[in-house]
Amino acid sequence: MEDRFPSESRDRRRAALAVLPFLAIGLADLVLLLVWGIDPLWGFAILPPILFISALAWIAFSTGFVSDRTDR
Repeated sequence: MEDRFPSESRDRRRAALAVLPFLAIGLADLVLLLVWGIDPLWGFAILPPILFISALAWIAFSTGFVSDRTDR
């Protein structure tokens, strides 16, 4: 039977490498907003969506959901 949920650290590492650039861009955008002197409340408003989408992408890549998609 096929292993549907691989627990190899390689998949987690590949997922982290795929998500890391986008997370870095989002955090750099947040830092740029704060350096420009915009109200820090905007930092609290923009940080949760950046982290949420990054976490969803990591889960999708690490569980193999992305690679399971095939044309039928």
